[in-house]
Amino acid sequence: MARQAAGGRTAARVLVAGATGLVGRALVARLAADARCRSVTALIRQPAQAQGLPRGVQGRLVDFNTLGHAGEAGLPETDWAFCCLGTTIKVAGSQTAFRAVDFDAVLAFARAAKRAGASRLAVVSALGADAQSRVFYNRVKGEMEQALRALDLPQLVIARPSLLLGERATLGQAARRGEGLAQALGPALGRWLPRPWRPIRAEAVAAALVTALAADVPGVQVLDNAALQALADASLAARRR
Repeated sequence: MARQAAGGRTAARVLVAGATGLVGRALVARLAADARCRSVTALIRQPAQAQGLPRGVQGRLVDFNTLGHAGEAGLPETDWAFCCLGTTIKVAGSQTAFRAVDFDAVLAFARAAKRAGASRLAVVSALGADAQSRVFYNRVKGEMEQALRALDLPQLVIARPSLLLGERATLGQAARRGEGLAQALGPALGRWLPRPWRPIRAEAVAAALVTALAADVPGVQVLDNAALQALADASLAARRR
């Protein structure tokens, strides 16, 4: 029997790409405890990554380089899809390798999720994303957003967070430039920086993504940093009631 969500609706089957990263880890933990989710499947690159997934979350090995290619197995049937894939040029090693993750892999996942039945997709982009930007990082993010819009999904949520805060050390990741300072000066930065530019915790982005996608608002919704924090705050307040 299909698991029922509040209001008698059939709960969603959910796919998550990038589940072992900073936002992805917070996202799968939240989805695993959400009654609106019938099942949660995290796409992983290595079998060992399945050990770190929350209870109830299934790991599925995927090669994003071949995902969607002829002869390759597709993704399981799904309703909602979340994409938290992303790297940095420093970690990737080159602009080509960076684009392979932040554009090619994201688009491959989105296309495969759509073929698997997903009608809702949420993706983590970045502050400053602009397909016309002279900055390579921002340009790739903007081109990725354009490519996802062209898929014409019934619902697309694009998150553009500022500097992400969280415990990267537990993920085996090095702290990114400026993040340590932002962690230490968080209260002061939050007081003086405009909301669109303030550092934001990964857990807040995850909460906002779930809230936005579950709201079933048709079309494309772009959430800047301030909107992400507002949705996260609203989600926390709702939980406390």
